[in-house]
Amino acid sequence: VQLQASGGGLVQAGGSLRLSCAASGRTFSMYIMGWFRQAPGKEREFVAAINWSGGSTDYADSVKGRFTISRDNAKNTVYLQMNSLKPEDTAVYYCAADSHRYIRRYNYDYWGQGTLVTVSS
Repeated sequence: VQLQASGGGLVQAGGSLRLSCAASGRTFSMYIMGWFRQAPGKEREFVAAINWSGGSTDYADSVKGRFTISRDNAKNTVYLQMNSLKPEDTAVYYCAADSHRYIRRYNYDYWGQGTLVTVSS
């Protein structure tokens, strides 16, 4: 699976962005999809994940209630809608695919190249 993330950019605090991650391959719907982020000088952290059907999701506490993960299996794409953005959300955001049966926050199999999100105060 090859992943291509897009949609990052510069936004003011309180604003919104929607990230997209397009996947190649016909087996996209079999993968759990996740979003991670890495801020300057910090380790990469889990943001959100969604199961194959979209019926189950998981969010980091820091984004719960502000971010929404979704997927369109017909388009081989996963999205991250980010609202009420804060300066501390500034990071490179990565999408990832996991062949595990259940949502988890680690050990993903495939990674995209990342897209930069910058939130100004």
